[in-house]
Amino acid sequence: MSNSELACVYAALILADDDVAITSEKLTTILKAAGVDFEPYWPGLFAKALESCDLKSLITNVGSGVGAAPAAGAPAAAGDGGAAPAAAKEEAKKVEEEEEEDDDMGFGLFD
Repeated sequence: MSNSELACVYAALILADDDVAITSEKLTTILKAAGVDFEPYWPGLFAKALESCDLKSLITNVGSGVGAAPAAGAPAAAGDGGAAPAAAKEEAKKVEEEEEEDDDMGFGLFD
């Protein structure tokens, strides 16, 4: 990663931390204030890439594993009548079936 790319990343993080919209103009302003030499396309590229992204949630959820199943033995939420454990069992059953299908088709790990 080049210094100009890294500077764009830091500038985007600064804007996100201040709850400011990440735009090409604002990235350029920060980069110029920092005295960074950069190609003029970098701020626009970063702004375009981050316009549909919530950068704060992306950073805070980096290791959470989107769509991860609840931990085994986790207590059910109050008032759901035990629906969560049943849903977890169904999900586990679906995963097992998918693995078996892979084995049947010759895509198994130990074929």
